Amino acid sequence: MNATHDDLQAPPAARPMTTITPMQTFKMLLRREYWEHRGGFVWGPLIAGAIAIVLALITAIGLSAAFHYYLGKGDAHGVNLDFSSKADSAGQIGDLALSGGLAMVFMVFVFVVFFYALGSIYDERKDRSILFWKSLPISDTQAVLSKLLWALVLAPVLAAAIGLLVGLVLWVLAWLTAVANGVDGASAIFVQAHPLRVVAQVLLSLPVYALWALPTVGWLMLCSAWARSVPFIWAVVIPLLACVFIGLVNVFLAIIAPDTGFPALRLAYIVGYRGLLSVVPGSWMLSPQIASDAQRAAVDGPQALTQSSIDFTTNLHALTTIDLWVGAAIGAAMVYGAIRLRRWRDEG
Repeated sequence: MNATHDDLQAPPAARPMTTITPMQTFKMLLRREYWEHRGGFVWGPLIAGAIAIVLALITAIGLSAAFHYYLGKGDAHGVNLDFSSKADSAGQIGDLALSGGLAMVFMVFVFVVFFYALGSIYDERKDRSILFWKSLPISDTQAVLSKLLWALVLAPVLAAAIGLLVGLVLWVLAWLTAVANGVDGASAIFVQAHPLRVVAQVLLSLPVYALWALPTVGWLMLCSAWARSVPFIWAVVIPLLACVFIGLVNVFLAIIAPDTGFPALRLAYIVGYRGLLSVVPGSWMLSPQIASDAQRAAVDGPQALTQSSIDFTTNLHALTTIDLWVGAAIGAAMVYGAIRLRRWRDEG
């Protein structure tokens, strides 16, 4: 009886303490960002892809109906629906279908990432949830870098995967449309396309995008951490007004002193293009150091332009430009500023 009484009085054995590593904390922060912004990261691109598929289906049905209508009236002269002698052209249809799916999804992705970065720190300051997160053993560096990783890496990977899936559906739809209309050599849409090159091009563009978009994302996060209200005005409206002012000054100087050499276009390029529009995937193609190749391809015709869009070296060329690396360094500095502001910004 005494032993039983002692057992009842004995305190329970203490549980061993579990140590949470910084990597586990960072993974938890990544999950938090996904849970809070799943609608933008996943459902937005999916809905855009679904709309693209529906529109493509309606277009295919409409074109097929119109073709059969004019064919029945004997008024389809000049329409060549034989791909057996134009296998390369049929393959380009497949490439364009895959690229079209990516383009539709990335159109939505641009707005998602832009406004996600702009509200990434401001929103938690606005609803005071930042006070809760600061009470936890989570550093400001971890919190900001988790948002940065979503904006530059994880969200583009998700969008690319959804875009390729949509492109695959459009590819199959193009082939089915050709088969349904009795096009000879319709199988060339599959066998002459370059799906692996398109996928490789997308994979190679992801690290380029992360570096190229860093100045825009860094600027938006810096404004998100700094602005007391309406960060959109500080991040977008004021830089655009600055571009307009620079343009007016350039026009004025061109009238009174044509030889001053005021670098208005260069300043507008830095503020407007690299500062705000670098978040657009593929915008590095418009960089002066790369645009010449794309312009030559456009002059050579649609076939050369399509080949250029799936050329491996197009994205790799961006990594050799000073524009990309200088912008990435400035973007990293602005992200550092956002981390410091998140720590010291007065929320009172």
